[in-house]
Amino acid sequence: MTARTLLLMRHARAEGFADDDHSRRLTESGARDAVATGRWLAAHAPAVDLALVSSAVRARETFAGVGDGASLDLEPHVEDAMYAAAEDSALEVLRAVPDATGTVLWVGHNPTVAMLAQALSDEDSDPDALVSLTRGYPTAAVAVLSLSGPWSSLAAGTARLTALHAPD
Repeated sequence: MTARTLLLMRHARAEGFADDDHSRRLTESGARDAVATGRWLAAHAPAVDLALVSSAVRARETFAGVGDGASLDLEPHVEDAMYAAAEDSALEVLRAVPDATGTVLWVGHNPTVAMLAQALSDEDSDPDALVSLTRGYPTAAVAVLSLSGPWSSLAAGTARLTALHAPD
């Protein structure tokens, strides 16, 4: 069976205002944080096979920075539905991932990313990572979850949270 890893990432820090929320761009520090998270992923997580990215400018720019930091040679699957996705609709997207896919990077928004990480984490999750989740989900943070079953069976308590990383 294919080992499966879900990387749940909140977009990096974005500017406070734009013509509309969907168009907000990353700040300079946000762009640096995205690259730093990409470097961390390259050193601590399996190679990304599929990237699911919100269509918001800040999420797409976050993925570009992560890609630079992790040297990813991967075109993201940009989803309009991820921009305002609630936990249930996010799970539907993830359950549709082909079972041959090993590692998925999700670049989206809070509160959905934090709710997914908390809901999916099982009782064997890393205690320090679980405590970190209760303190908030900073911009450019990524949760690393290990799945034992197929993507189609993803549900509450079916993944092991192994790490939660946020750039300094």
